[in-house]
Amino acid sequence: MTSKLWRTRTTHLLLRLAAASLLAALSLAASAQGAWPNRPVKLIVPFSAGSGTDILARIVSEHLGKSLGQAFVVDNRQGADGILGTDQVAKAAPDGYTLGFIPSSPIVMNPALYAKLPFDPIKDLIPVANMALVGCVLGVQPELPVKNVAELIAYAKANPGKLNYAAGSTFTHLAGEMFKYLSGTQIVAIPYKGTAPQVTAMLGKEVEVIFDPFLGVQHIKAGKIRPLAVTSSRRSSVFPDLPTLQEAGLKDYTVETWIAMFAPPGTPKAIVDQLHNEMTRITALPEVRARLADMSYEPVAESQEQFSKRIVADTARWAKTVKDANFQINK
Repeated sequence: MTSKLWRTRTTHLLLRLAAASLLAALSLAASAQGAWPNRPVKLIVPFSAGSGTDILARIVSEHLGKSLGQAFVVDNRQGADGILGTDQVAKAAPDGYTLGFIPSSPIVMNPALYAKLPFDPIKDLIPVANMALVGCVLGVQPELPVKNVAELIAYAKANPGKLNYAAGSTFTHLAGEMFKYLSGTQIVAIPYKGTAPQVTAMLGKEVEVIFDPFLGVQHIKAGKIRPLAVTSSRRSSVFPDLPTLQEAGLKDYTVETWIAMFAPPGTPKAIVDQLHNEMTRITALPEVRARLADMSYEPVAESQEQFSKRIVADTARWAKTVKDANFQINK
């Protein structure tokens, strides 16, 4: 083989090797670019740090970070009864890097209370996975001369307008307004910027009554808040001796919320499905279920279709409830 021919063939071989290496590099780069997630993911919580939604979001973010290999960063964007943060999720880029961890109030309660929202909860958000259900503890100051729901109603009727209750979210606000409506009492709502601040207000004696989504459990057990009943349809595993408000005489009373993950519209189905599967796996973990039980949260296992139907049904139910009771919270 002549030297010239050898050099030509060597050159061709090197060119082919270079071309193959370039194609492999491009393929690897394309694969890396298309893989999700390949950078940190923002998890927007539309309520304050320390709220029940925030606590669950941080549990979820820790487990997602471990299983998916990227940080899931909780971003609290409280304001306007959850509307501010929820709107940011609805308007985020649909690339899987901005998600929402949102309770039911901004999704199914606010549409009944606000004449106009900056987003359509049904059309502008993709339901990824429901995680848990929770009600509230109806509690009072220990110094208040009432030991049960009947005595609270009698005291409130004897002292119209003199009792205050903390309203830290649409959820707790509606819980209080429904209590007033069904009991025929006049208790004044005092607004707070979140459910954690409303517990602080209760401990500071700023209000006499609270509808607490189980954030103040340790304070209740310590005797700093006297529990009277729970607002959910079933008794709490944390306080099994407490009656539901239905059992206490308000037969049409049920107020509970769910907490779930949502994605912006247009988020790829593969990412949504992956997140749904991860959420289902996380919720089933024994340590997570134990933590939910400690907070009196009931874990939820349902398909995306079932969750979507729940949203539609809850939206219709709250619209009817607000209209029938003529609630005037945010009009």
